[in-house]
Amino acid sequence: MIKKAIILTAVLLGYQGYSQSKLDGYIETGLKNNEVIKQHNFDINKSMYALKEARSLFYPTVSLNGSYTVAEGGRTIDIPIGDLMNPVYSTLNQMTNSNAFPALENQSVLINPDNFYDAKIHTTMPLLNFEIIYNERIKNQQTSLQKIELEIYKRELVKEIKIAYYKYLQSIEGIKIYQDALALVKENQRVNQSLFKNDKINRTAVLRSDNEVIRIQANLETAKQVSNNAKSYFNFLLNEKLDSNIETDNNDTLPIDAITDNTQNREELLKLTQVKELNETVDKLTQAHWFPTLSGFADFGFQDFDFEVNKDSRYYFAGLGLQWNIFSGNKNKYKLKQVEEDSKKISSQTDNVRQQLLLQFQVSQNNLKSALEQFYANKNQKESSKKYNDDITKLYKEGQAIYIELLDAQNQWVNAQLNTNIALYNSWIAYAELERANATFTLKN
Repeated sequence: MIKKAIILTAVLLGYQGYSQSKLDGYIETGLKNNEVIKQHNFDINKSMYALKEARSLFYPTVSLNGSYTVAEGGRTIDIPIGDLMNPVYSTLNQMTNSNAFPALENQSVLINPDNFYDAKIHTTMPLLNFEIIYNERIKNQQTSLQKIELEIYKRELVKEIKIAYYKYLQSIEGIKIYQDALALVKENQRVNQSLFKNDKINRTAVLRSDNEVIRIQANLETAKQVSNNAKSYFNFLLNEKLDSNIETDNNDTLPIDAITDNTQNREELLKLTQVKELNETVDKLTQAHWFPTLSGFADFGFQDFDFEVNKDSRYYFAGLGLQWNIFSGNKNKYKLKQVEEDSKKISSQTDNVRQQLLLQFQVSQNNLKSALEQFYANKNQKESSKKYNDDITKLYKEGQAIYIELLDAQNQWVNAQLNTNIALYNSWIAYAELERANATFTLKN
């Protein structure tokens, strides 16, 4: 009882681990090969590029634009140059007694220019645009959110790999127990057949021993199939061939690593915190629609008729553009109301998840305590059933016990071994669940 109390206390206050180098290697392989993790990494890379795209909006945009037009007909601009200048020219001719100033005709110019080209370098740049600023922040927060989601999946995968590993160890140990039990009942079968031939016992004991051999053989076959299934599932988690060989560590110790409540650092809460910050940025983005946007532009190029290029063809054109939304039918107001409701929802979810995580930790902790208690109870039963089986076996060989007593003692011994094996690895499974509930496992980047 003292030893048991020390062990149970160590679950919360002490540390005594054992080397799990092979399991650690399998965890590393599983994290490396898992297809879902690869897909998460693709999404993160995509988000990083989206973030770079958002940041690129702060830089100027430069483009080369060109156009050439041919026109005939359509609207015109009438210029009465003849009506304006001909009286003046006539007076000048009379004064100079010459025809130095010929008469001019009124002009009609097409609005659409004919045989006209325009080639320019067009540059634009945002000078004041809060939408771009908050959009860049949103992309950055979305990237962080996806990284947190990846951490959550990794922790869940580590837990599943550990549980699958322990179940496989549990299954192969079960096979060993049944193999030893089969050798034991076959020896009983041989002894009973010999005693029956010598008229020491009746045929009932022989038939019962034959049935025991068949029963243990069937249980052994079932245990092998369970082990094969456990092996396949473990390899599935590692993304390896389902029949790949699994190397195991010798493990007959108990999980008594110290784990105290650390649920406040769970990634699930960090995710909700990130979601809350993201929602706050969306709120600022929505409010930014009330602010003006200012941008600048500049053109430098050539334009002329008949593809002429000279100093008069060159031009530049620059300016500022201002846009300020005055009224949009209360659209932004209702958007802000939606963001406010999302904020209330996130706060409610955070409180609920915090309680769920704490409950998960406490339940996992209690399950580990219960598993350890069960292991020690089964271990004591195993030790007593071993002594009882040895005593009955000796008495049976001396003819002082009947076969039913021997069979009962052997069944107790086999069942005690199986129960102890199950309890041992159930303790490790409970520990893996507690480790997950507390986010204790150290993930490598």
